[in-house]
Amino acid sequence: MLRCLGGSQVSDRGSHLVVRTPENPGYWWGNFLLLRERPGTGEWPGWVAEFEREFPGADHIALGLDGVDGAVPDPEGAAALGLEVVADAVLTATELIPPAPADLLIRPLESSDDWHSMALLRLSLEESSADGHTEFVHRKAAEYRQMTQAGHGAWFGAFIDGEMRCGAGLFTDGSGVARFQNVETHPAYRRRGLASTLVHRLGEWGLSRLDAETLVIVADPGYHAIGMYRSLGFQDAEHKIQAQRPPSG
Repeated sequence: MLRCLGGSQVSDRGSHLVVRTPENPGYWWGNFLLLRERPGTGEWPGWVAEFEREFPGADHIALGLDGVDGAVPDPEGAAALGLEVVADAVLTATELIPPAPADLLIRPLESSDDWHSMALLRLSLEESSADGHTEFVHRKAAEYRQMTQAGHGAWFGAFIDGEMRCGAGLFTDGSGVARFQNVETHPAYRRRGLASTLVHRLGEWGLSRLDAETLVIVADPGYHAIGMYRSLGFQDAEHKIQAQRPPSG
């Protein structure tokens, strides 16, 4: 849904989907295969070969599996190909529980300065020295801005002393499902209730203004943020698996 809203090309190959984002070739999860079934033992090489056939110029590998139980299929086979496999929890909610009150200015991003602040916040969380990473982050910010301007959702920021210290997006295609994106808090402002307050405020906005019936958020099952999402009323629904190999350089 999000890739379609962002302008990506999606092709159905039967056994899998091919997702392409030609204007942002360095975006791994904008240029990937989404498999309908988990690979069996010994099947990872075939899927890597299929990825390379679909993306002959790519210097990364990205294979996604949707709606699984979280068990990594054939981990030895994936590791032998240099694939890093990550299983994330997918949580959903139809209503939210208010968190403890926090004295914050929370509002949608609007101006170019707002969106520049959103990109700077993301860069403050990532210590990547990869070529083109800063450009990639700003391209993603521009994509999300276009999606908000098209009426598909919004990006909210929590501001302290005029600076954006926490942010997240929420988007839908009108199907009743709204998906959160990138709940992020500046490292110096964590454990202050910024994220819980912002997620609640943005989720309530989505339920009322986007006519969303189900809110979806994805989390690392081993990271503390998942407890915060559950405290707001999100419940575990399924898992998704991502297998990726970064560029060799």
